Amino acid sequence: MSLNHSPETHKNLIARIPKVTGRDLPEWFQAIDNGPSFLRCDERVNWLADEHGLSHGYAVALVHEHELHRRAVRF
Repeated sequence: MSLNHSPETHKNLIARIPKVTGRDLPEWFQAIDNGPSFLRCDERVNWLADEHGLSHGYAVALVHEHELHRRAVRF
């Protein structure tokens, strides 16, 4: 999944997620893992935005970070 924003903006969005949403990243990762089994990242983004009321930017950042985390854990 490619980002529509800079790596610095991504880092800032990820840092603000716990304060803005009241949930830490591991909680969001668990929600994504336990959510619907979408094949495409943009489907996960839309689900997070619709189901959890996240803005598109935060949803994209979460899905991207989840993918990075998932790949790192796999190896």
